[in-house]
Amino acid sequence: MNTPALQYRFDGPEDAPVLLLGPSLGTTWHMFDRQVPELAKQWRVFRYDLPGHGGSPAHPTGSVSELADRLLATLDALGVQRFGYAGCALGGAVGLELALRHPERVASLALIAASPRFGTADEFRQRGVIVRTNGLDPIARTSPERWFTGGFAAAQPAITEWAVQMVRTTDPGCYIAACEALAAFDVRAELGRIGVPTLVLVGSDDQVTGPAEARTLVAGIPDARLAVVPGASHLVPVEQPAAVTDLLVRHFSTGWQPAYDPSTGQVAVVTAPVASLPAAPPQLAPIAEIAPPPLVPPQVMGRPDPYDAGIKVRREVLGDAHVDRALAQADEFSGDFQEFITRYAWGEIWDRPGLDRRSRSCVTLTALVAGGHLDELAFHTRAALRNGLTPAEIKEVLLQAAVYCGVPAANSAFKVAQQVIREETTPTE
Repeated sequence: MNTPALQYRFDGPEDAPVLLLGPSLGTTWHMFDRQVPELAKQWRVFRYDLPGHGGSPAHPTGSVSELADRLLATLDALGVQRFGYAGCALGGAVGLELALRHPERVASLALIAASPRFGTADEFRQRGVIVRTNGLDPIARTSPERWFTGGFAAAQPAITEWAVQMVRTTDPGCYIAACEALAAFDVRAELGRIGVPTLVLVGSDDQVTGPAEARTLVAGIPDARLAVVPGASHLVPVEQPAAVTDLLVRHFSTGWQPAYDPSTGQVAVVTAPVASLPAAPPQLAPIAEIAPPPLVPPQVMGRPDPYDAGIKVRREVLGDAHVDRALAQADEFSGDFQEFITRYAWGEIWDRPGLDRRSRSCVTLTALVAGGHLDELAFHTRAALRNGLTPAEIKEVLLQAAVYCGVPAANSAFKVAQQVIREETTPTE
């Protein structure tokens, strides 16, 4: 296979309909261990590990769509064409991607602790910087407090330790790539195109992707039902296994859309509601505003205006918070300059294919040292970390600059960079 396969396992009767279970970032298929015995009575349960997680090969996947393609390639090699899908967090994002891009493959969908957009891009890229600098141990040590309620973590020390070790044994490069995938994931504007029966399931105490995000999904997906599990946090299948198992069995037993019939050109839609699940509250409004379809960019001298590409690259490199501040501070006097640097510095130069972003960060840091531009050096040091440079590599760039730009300039640069690196790479407890 040209596309690296994922590690997988089957449970249940070979002739039963296939039901996929997709894990969360930092976990393995074992997060669904306590659901499988009951699910496998009716379905051929297929579990998989994310790249670099558990036993899956460590081939980083930089987008959710690429991860969905890798999963489909694994299924194609096994002859699995149509399936139900239940996924938690990143696994839920894969389910959304499959329902949107490959609707003919998905018969029914369950989204657990999921969201159409996971936090902000800055949060996930910052996590990537921490892992690149410190390894996965800081993330592993704080995982239980993100995944479980305090009472559960205190009462179940063995499960808490299992969670920590599961993260520690993940491949760091694959974890960072998954963070980048989540940073770029945003399907809020497309939820209305999901046409399969959908269960949105969330823990009442989930502080990562909680009930607010769940209601955004329910408001946007036409045939969706909401189930809030009390006394559970992010890894609700682990913390409340019986409740989750019951909800999944009921949903997939009643909400399974038949396959597309090429002879009639129609799909028989299952309209029976999931009786035991509460319907969405009346007059439910989306928590996150649905973005309008992107406008077709104007043409400049026979080619697309580079502004849209520029604002995208600028946000990816400098972070949403920095760019939002710069744009918010722009007025009639400085607005044209902000548009100028977005269009030409970021859209024309930073978006050119001739150098990767790591190389461009090295060049930029050196130029800023030479010019003595310490304010810009600070936020471009942050950008260099986001672009994949390690603190050790930034140190080498500044040492090189000391030779060709002068020791006083490099001395000032080291002070600025040292402070930025300390802020960006110190794990938050």
